[in-house]
Amino acid sequence: MNKIEKLAVNFHNRSVGTLSLTPDNKLCAFEYDKEWLADGFSISPLELPLKAGLFLAKPTPFYGNFGIFEDSLPDGYGRYLLHKMLQKEGVDDHRLSSLDRLSIVGRSGMGALTFEPITQLKYTEEFKDFDLLQDKALEVLREKQDEDAGLLLYNSGNSGGARPKAVFSDAEGHWLVKFRHTYDPKDMGQQEYRYNKVARKCGIHVPDFKLINDKYFASRRFDIAVDGSRIHTATAGGLLCISLSNPVLDYSNLLALTGFLTQNPKDVEQMYRRMLFNYFTDNKDDHCKNFSFMVQRIDNQWKWVLAPAYDLTLCTEGYNGEHATSVNGTGHPTLHDFLAVGTKIKMNEKHCRELIDDVKYNCSELKGSFELKVD
Repeated sequence: MNKIEKLAVNFHNRSVGTLSLTPDNKLCAFEYDKEWLADGFSISPLELPLKAGLFLAKPTPFYGNFGIFEDSLPDGYGRYLLHKMLQKEGVDDHRLSSLDRLSIVGRSGMGALTFEPITQLKYTEEFKDFDLLQDKALEVLREKQDEDAGLLLYNSGNSGGARPKAVFSDAEGHWLVKFRHTYDPKDMGQQEYRYNKVARKCGIHVPDFKLINDKYFASRRFDIAVDGSRIHTATAGGLLCISLSNPVLDYSNLLALTGFLTQNPKDVEQMYRRMLFNYFTDNKDDHCKNFSFMVQRIDNQWKWVLAPAYDLTLCTEGYNGEHATSVNGTGHPTLHDFLAVGTKIKMNEKHCRELIDDVKYNCSELKGSFELKVD
């Protein structure tokens, strides 16, 4: 593989800016193009505000990469597949820079950002035999074979997360289908399907979803518009430059970020509902990459909005048995803590209590182990 010294970052075939490495190859540097500064938007308002000049990434937590570009890279499952694939070709992926990895993603990542030049790997065709993909994924994860690592990586669309996934399109649109990991129960897909149905009852916005072959959960991709154009998306972790391996996020941070980006009380309320749902239903996998935001063109202006909820399912393990995201500084919140994070972001206490009662009532069929205590 050729080492990548500089990358063009694009959005809808427009140049956003240039990403390069510092002379010591330790940090990424980014600069917006002049044309983009004139009528574009900040791709990451906190880390890369829309202004002229050179930005330098921090050494941590992304090894000198910017959070927004880290969002474009596969993690967990996808990173494992890439490791297996390159290992077969005699390439040590530990020596790859962030630019090398982004060049491999090229135009095939999630969201709207693309990167050039593109490093072409030996990709294969799109598969829609989901039973076959599930079997191959389990074989590779159990290290029984690695011949199909490339096929699985191509079909994953460089998506993130720990569980095996595939992207596909049909007459109804563009979808992401999820498979079981080696440690998941066999009814994992049905379980997530049920959680999403209940989440809608709780007033939470989730993408369209369906069960395939009565066992694989598929969710409509919210990073692709109805007309097929890509939508710029960013995770909370990418925007706040927080790694999911270090669970330091609190819902007060998420509510504040939502208010700052969207300037929309309805989006803040949505995030509040998601906090309640995750705690009441034992979804402890509420880490910083499981909350996203999107940029949309509204009234001839670029605006940030809260993306639909995703990865809503039973997860009792979490991080050492705890939620990845705390509430008012604690993983065992009481009513006081839920009210505190709401009123801190200027939500009315009476309305917070109404939301708590509403979500608690509508998700009661899932019977999580969490008990709301009044202190």
